[in-house]
Amino acid sequence: MGGRKARQQESEQAMVQAAMVDPEQSRRRVQSIEVGFRVLRVLRMAEGPLPLRDIAARAGMPPSKVHLYLVSFVREAMAYQDPKTGYYGLGTFAIQLGLAAIRQLDVVELASDVINDLRDRTDCAIYLSLWGDRGPCIVAKADGSLQGAFSVRLGYILPLTSTATGLVFLTHLPEGETEKALGAQAAFDGGRKPAKRLSKSEVATQLAQVRRDGFASTVGMLHRNFAGVSAPIFDYSNQIAAALTLLGPAEFMRDEKQQELTTLLKEAAEGISLRLGAPVAVAVAE
Repeated sequence: MGGRKARQQESEQAMVQAAMVDPEQSRRRVQSIEVGFRVLRVLRMAEGPLPLRDIAARAGMPPSKVHLYLVSFVREAMAYQDPKTGYYGLGTFAIQLGLAAIRQLDVVELASDVINDLRDRTDCAIYLSLWGDRGPCIVAKADGSLQGAFSVRLGYILPLTSTATGLVFLTHLPEGETEKALGAQAAFDGGRKPAKRLSKSEVATQLAQVRRDGFASTVGMLHRNFAGVSAPIFDYSNQIAAALTLLGPAEFMRDEKQQELTTLLKEAAEGISLRLGAPVAVAVAE
């Protein structure tokens, strides 16, 4: 065992020395990785598979050079090529890598059992969302028996002003962090006709109520027959770390039943906040 460890250390030292002897070679390898990530970032930001010419244009690289990277990425399952269209998208290893990164986030690990328990107690769908550069993103979920065929997929970016989850993040995040996502949503809405678009004054009124009540609720936004309730999860620094959301049939979530479900959701979110180190006053009062 000791001999194996010694050989490993010698190998690592040899690699470091080689880099020191030929720093130009080391720089070329790093630059190659960085260029490759330009291609991967294009695939990450895309709404679906893209043709080679579009990937090259968005990456600002010649198509021939992009193709070389894509061949390697496909071989390693970081990307895949649709056999019918020839378009490229992120591959299975990219998905596994993303999920592994998510699993390493404490809030996701801590919330895992809570999500399943809350689903079992309510029969509703439960979602955990984290804030990303484009808005709140669903990173964990437990589908409920009451939702029928309707389901929201992992990785879905939720609208900010028309979902309970989005309103929770808008309430507790600094405006500087939400402006970019709001701009992207406005640009997207400009090309379609959303079911309902709230004015700035209506959004401000909603956010004030969310802060006062400690949760947000919407009806008929993601789906006309469903209602959502969302509560914030705070970390040790009193900052919002995630949002816990319950989604169920609107007819089911009415009056006393909605109050019961909201109480269960808030208690679950407060429990996760406390485990993340949030002060008791913040975890409960907010």
